[in-house]
Amino acid sequence: MSSYQKRSKDELARRVAQDIPDGAYVNLGIGQPTAVANHIPPGREIILHSENGILGMGPAPAAGQEDYDLINAGKQPVTLRPGGAFFHHADSFAMMRGGHLDVCVLGAFQVSVTGDLANWSTGEAGAIPAVGGAMDLAVGARQTWVMMDLLTRAGESKIVARCSYPLTAIGCVRRIYTDLATFACSPQGLRLIDRVEGLSLDELRRLVGQPFAA
Repeated sequence: MSSYQKRSKDELARRVAQDIPDGAYVNLGIGQPTAVANHIPPGREIILHSENGILGMGPAPAAGQEDYDLINAGKQPVTLRPGGAFFHHADSFAMMRGGHLDVCVLGAFQVSVTGDLANWSTGEAGAIPAVGGAMDLAVGARQTWVMMDLLTRAGESKIVARCSYPLTAIGCVRRIYTDLATFACSPQGLRLIDRVEGLSLDELRRLVGQPFAA
């Protein structure tokens, strides 16, 4: 058994932020992805979009500086960068559907090895579905990246051969960022980009439970 430390939520958000190219227009989904706004590398011009109608969103405000008239799609207070704007929800969805976003970063319940995404419902009785704008983002953005824990609370891999939960979109995911490793995703399957220090390749293969190129 290898000895390793999982990425914290902030470390995972920082890892995602590292890969966002300069000048990109990026939507951050509800949940873990919102933390990416706090880790944009200094000097890099990245324009953050929120589906409730913000372009030019900044990081979370300092304690005591919150303005609850300025929130992201997860109802968390945010800041507005110089030149930023807010606008009608319908205009925001037109941006999402019209192919104007370079990257969207979404959470997920499951991702298949070929990039199918399931992130709006577990299909369980009594579960509250929360599709939001995920379908619009998954097919409208030029690239969809997923940010999630690799394993469920029961220890099962969220990377699967075929999604068993209701699908959000088919073949849309290009990268999977997890607390243990990062993968590129394509119709040909998974390719490992990196893994946390101390985690052996054999142990990672056991945890993922699906084939990937290293």
